[in-house]
Amino acid sequence: MVAAAKAGLDKKKLDELYPRVAEVPFTSERKRMTTVHATPDGTKMVCAKGAPEIVLARCNRIWHDGHIAELSEAERSEILRANEEMAADALRVLGVAYKELPPDASDFGEDVVEKGLVFLGLMAMIDPPRDEVRDALRLCEKAGVKVAMVTGDHKLTAVAIAKELGMLKEGNLTLTGPELDRLSDEEFDRIVEDVAVYARVSPEHKMRIVEALKKKGHIVAMTGDGVNDAPALKRADMGVAMGITGTEVTKEASDMVLADDNFATIVAAIEEGRSIYDNIKKYLSYLLSCNVGEILIMFVASLMGLPLPLVTLQILWVNLTTDGLPAIALGVDPPEPDIMLRPPRDPEESVFTLPVKLLIAVVSILMTMGTVPVFASFVSREGLVKAQTMAFTMVTMFEMFNAFNCRSERHSIFEVGPFANRWLVLAVLSSILLQAAVIYIPFLQSIFGTAALSLADWLLITAISSSAFIVVEVGKWLVARLRRF
Repeated sequence: MVAAAKAGLDKKKLDELYPRVAEVPFTSERKRMTTVHATPDGTKMVCAKGAPEIVLARCNRIWHDGHIAELSEAERSEILRANEEMAADALRVLGVAYKELPPDASDFGEDVVEKGLVFLGLMAMIDPPRDEVRDALRLCEKAGVKVAMVTGDHKLTAVAIAKELGMLKEGNLTLTGPELDRLSDEEFDRIVEDVAVYARVSPEHKMRIVEALKKKGHIVAMTGDGVNDAPALKRADMGVAMGITGTEVTKEASDMVLADDNFATIVAAIEEGRSIYDNIKKYLSYLLSCNVGEILIMFVASLMGLPLPLVTLQILWVNLTTDGLPAIALGVDPPEPDIMLRPPRDPEESVFTLPVKLLIAVVSILMTMGTVPVFASFVSREGLVKAQTMAFTMVTMFEMFNAFNCRSERHSIFEVGPFANRWLVLAVLSSILLQAAVIYIPFLQSIFGTAALSLADWLLITAISSSAFIVVEVGKWLVARLRRF
């Protein structure tokens, strides 16, 4: 249509002069489309376009120097050679043909209208990949995500684009739909992980690709836009439909719809998914390490014959207020700098990984070792209310320091940025202010059973509770050193 407009042809006028009376629609299997039009002189004209080799196979004549001639084998070879040359230059090529039907023609089935066509020529178009696709593919490679091109284009076109994008590496294979049909399931299973480009494929081939990759234990995402792509999208672990060009059936069958039909958006979604999963782990690590610490403090104090370090209302206050705000802030933590430089995680892997278990154990033990002796000391010297206030505030401060530990399993807080999550900073400050209110406002003192603390008390609490942060930071540094060796 663009080429016709450039040549001075007006589609609206042509539609009036040559109204469409029938259509044989395009499908991925047919790889062609044909329309039938009434002409001003009373005859009917068939117009066909599609994959050059498919259209050419239905032609027995050729338009040559203003007249129709028989299509020779030499001319067929020349047309296919020209098609391959243009395809090798990353051009998408269409073959165009026509024929005339008598005025009384009424059978417009594909066996009738697509037989004995007159070949007109080839139309080649450049469809360059978006600039951001190259960066997205490089990011996929670093993230351990393997990308394969699955297209209906000519093999040479697909290979040329794949080379331009850097998708074809040493040892990678390319397969066409017909070549795939000739392979047994066992043969295809052996090579499926090495295939980087699939060309001239149909929706049925997509299903077979998904099945073979899943059989190898991979998590498979498949893109599609046509109605016939729906089964493959449904079978894939993640079906991705095109929001602009995709059909409603495809969108319904998919798990994700690309509003911009952009491959880079899929990569951005992978990064977002990893970030969400990490934040769930941070949230759980924080809450569990804090809660286990509280339980351990109460348990050890009971074993030692001490009064309860925390009363019920104080425990509720810690869990609902000073625990809650940092936990919510960790749920929106920014992605770690190397989030797309790690291999994909094992889908069977528990959220409670070894680093998470170690964090829970270390923090809860430090909380107990720091809080119980101070509580015992203050009980004997300054009474139960002051001792419980010290324990209450120390638990809160341990948890505030621990919130920064949970920003990353592997990286120091200084690597991920101590102020990168401003919501966490605000949450910690708010929690400390709320704790101060409970300690110093007389009305709240009577409700929570607290007493005012001196500056020396705060310095002692901060010095001891910061041990949770210091020990975990040193542990991360040692692990990072061991990894380098």
